[in-house]
Amino acid sequence: MRVVVTGASGNVGTSVLEALGAEPQVSEIVGIARRVPEVEMPKVEWVGADVLEDALEPLFAGADAVVHLAWAIQPSRDESMTERINVEGSQRVFEATAAAGVPALTHASSVGAYSPGPKGRQVDESWPVDGIQTSFYSRHKAACEDLLDDLEGRAPELRIVRLRPGLIFKAEAGSEIRRLFAGPFLPGFLVQKRLVPLIPRVPRLRFQAVHSRDVGEAYRQAVVRDVSGAFNIAADPEIGVEELCEFFGARSFPLPAGALRGAAQLSWKLRLQPSPPGWIDLALGVPMMETTRAREELGWEPKVSSLEALGDLLDGMRRAEGGPTPPLQPTAGGPARAREVATGIGQRQ
Repeated sequence: MRVVVTGASGNVGTSVLEALGAEPQVSEIVGIARRVPEVEMPKVEWVGADVLEDALEPLFAGADAVVHLAWAIQPSRDESMTERINVEGSQRVFEATAAAGVPALTHASSVGAYSPGPKGRQVDESWPVDGIQTSFYSRHKAACEDLLDDLEGRAPELRIVRLRPGLIFKAEAGSEIRRLFAGPFLPGFLVQKRLVPLIPRVPRLRFQAVHSRDVGEAYRQAVVRDVSGAFNIAADPEIGVEELCEFFGARSFPLPAGALRGAAQLSWKLRLQPSPPGWIDLALGVPMMETTRAREELGWEPKVSSLEALGDLLDGMRRAEGGPTPPLQPTAGGPARAREVATGIGQRQ
């Protein structure tokens, strides 16, 4: 099999390449990235391309599957740009896949595509995917789901898989995730369990997480198995205030959701961090996902618990870990993280 992976150099992309590289049915992998990494990986040929600007059909020609991961979290202060990359870029990938006659497409959707839902019970893949309207990330993920609905109607011969994972963590993504979501003013030495004595007890603060390599395995299964449709991807346990208190050895204190959102809004406006308050709305809004379909039809079983994945990420953030690709490089922010400050903390990609 020849598999093309867009957005192949990031947190999830490197895990997908690793999983596909170990798959006997896969003989060739084309890793597409805006900035070509100077690293060799089994079966991988790197190609520099931008899903928004470059011709994609020639790159997809002759492929047995396309895995679409390319996505932009930044510039979070310029939604016209992120929407172009995320929605228009995805549409170009989808159309090029169909035009090139590729038989299978796997798209990186997300729990963030779901409409607001319950925290006290789990929902399956039939839950509406209209997104959380105050989150640009959620709106873009929901828009891509609509594009895939349309493509399914026009290209019924194309096998389309949508993976909807929870939060995705690994140590090597520690520096990247810190840059994307926390910004340059979070010192790594503060990211330690013993330095988190209190956890806010915010209503609906409950989420699901999964290790990046387990997500890579889910993509491998989606490529090689004759499956289609949506699959929820998350590890146990669900993580709420009680789990966080036990994890950190901390106590909780009550905090209204409005106060948490207000703090996010203020720090965002003051350019202290790059994440708009819609991320709070997303975290508190999305439902808990049931993963039965992934386990039964994909044969997927996570090897790492959600709390172990969280611990791996925090260790990576504390040690400023990274990887050999441009998005994962721990020095991408420059000396003293000055480059991050110079970009306006969320103003540029």
